[in-house]
Amino acid sequence: MRCVIARFPFDLTKSGVLESMKGVKPEPVIGESVIIGRRTYPVKQVGQVITRQDRRDFSIGEVLRAMTQLGFTCRGLPRVAAPARVLSPLQQASAMLGIPVAV
Repeated sequence: MRCVIARFPFDLTKSGVLESMKGVKPEPVIGESVIIGRRTYPVKQVGQVITRQDRRDFSIGEVLRAMTQLGFTCRGLPRVAAPARVLSPLQQASAMLGIPVAV
């Protein structure tokens, strides 16, 4: 498959990516990741290995798009629930009574 990463064209195949990543120890995953074989790699590490470019030269989106098109499982950032608003006892009582309180 032909794809463009950091303005450079690459002809990538699933078997070629598997071969490139063989023997590469995965770094700790903090953000987006790609599952290659039985291992989970950070997207930037995969992009660096398959393109031989500096990690600052390409975006996560470019590599995710290419890996998805090749059939690899990609995972995004975990969704974090918004923190619940903590009410003071006065605000909680007012809310239960339906009376607005000026804060």
